[in-house]
Amino acid sequence: MSSLLIKSATIVNEQKQFVSDVLVKDGLIERIDKQIGVEADQIIDGEGLHLLPGCIDDQVHFREPGLIHKADIRSESRAAVAGGITSFMEMPNTVPNTLTQELLQQKYEIASGSSLANYSFFMGASNDNLEEVLRTDTKNVCGVKVFMGSSTGNMLVDNPNTLEHIFKESPMLVATHCEDEATIRRNLEHYKEIYGENIPVEMHPLIRSEEACYLSSSMAVELAKKYNTRLHILHISTEKETHLFRNDIPLKDKRITAEACIHHLWFSDADYATKGNLIKWNPAVKKASDRDGILKAVLDGHIDVIATDHAPHTLEEKAKPYLQAPSGGPLVQHALPAMLELYHHGKISLEDIAQKMAHNVAICFQVEKRGYIREGYWADLVLVDLNNPWNVNKSNILYKCGWSPFEGSTFRSKVMHTIVSGHLAYTNGKLVEGKSGMRLAFDR
Repeated sequence: MSSLLIKSATIVNEQKQFVSDVLVKDGLIERIDKQIGVEADQIIDGEGLHLLPGCIDDQVHFREPGLIHKADIRSESRAAVAGGITSFMEMPNTVPNTLTQELLQQKYEIASGSSLANYSFFMGASNDNLEEVLRTDTKNVCGVKVFMGSSTGNMLVDNPNTLEHIFKESPMLVATHCEDEATIRRNLEHYKEIYGENIPVEMHPLIRSEEACYLSSSMAVELAKKYNTRLHILHISTEKETHLFRNDIPLKDKRITAEACIHHLWFSDADYATKGNLIKWNPAVKKASDRDGILKAVLDGHIDVIATDHAPHTLEEKAKPYLQAPSGGPLVQHALPAMLELYHHGKISLEDIAQKMAHNVAICFQVEKRGYIREGYWADLVLVDLNNPWNVNKSNILYKCGWSPFEGSTFRSKVMHTIVSGHLAYTNGKLVEGKSGMRLAFDR
């Protein structure tokens, strides 16, 4: 058996901090104790470092197959591991769209040989593939993705009858992108009348407006209540939407949960002036009051998890005029450092970062034996130095697209070591190849 011993790290886990050793054997955490005096194949000195459970990102777009000029599973999983994300759940709007079980299986086969992080893939829903959706294996697939707003290819689900059937019959968690398409089209036509084809990017949050988000999110919530669906609404972008969710019951008992993303917790509409299309996402980055309201909802339990919606495009694509520039940006390498920066600003605790980026994702998706630092669990771990400033620049960006919306920023905290299923996959600025991540399993 391979073994790894972490000595004297400050563990951040289950709303506690304490100094301890951690012994990993054959991929699993075997022992957590103040003094572990055994030999190990690898030893990491954790003194002065904080040990968190590896982040589980429940929303990424790694672009493979079909869009690999932007990104692929190999490149983006390595960027994720360098950023302390040990597991990801990837979306179905690749090319072709992941709308059959056969196409879903092909993605798993690609990841099994190329992903440095642990992985799972969402099954995609369309207006006409309900039978395929119902064939999804609940034990080995993270969920079903429904785009209730525009998307790539045939993935906009705008047929009310289809939506009713998905919410009524889905055997597993339904994750939704919620923006009302009719409202967006109406807003877009309004701004085209004013600006023609030269709409400024500052209009993006007015086109993909609060109203568009709330109409769609509230409809999803009503459908979920009607059919007792296990609903998870992705990338909440408005303060108004946060009031759709409950915080008065334990997360394990919730049937309706919600996610916040890094960009909606960091940027506001004031940043379009300097960042332009680099922060053009769907749903849009909106007002500072929305940003602050989303963080408040994260802290008080109305929003349950923090993710990235990592969705890279090339700089050439992003440099196009607003109407031609695609939405989305790369985030997995910088998500945890950005949240740790908010910790330094006094806006969130280390314990809550671990809760929202690891524990709660495991609870929401019923991930088997991950998301915590516990004996008997898979060793998905990240060691961070809270006082090791570094600057985000082209030389250290690992995304295939080669850029980041955080370029030029200085983060005070640095990821030093990342352990994926017991494998030391990233250490002191270097990736360690040789062992792929594992397919996530779900306790359902």
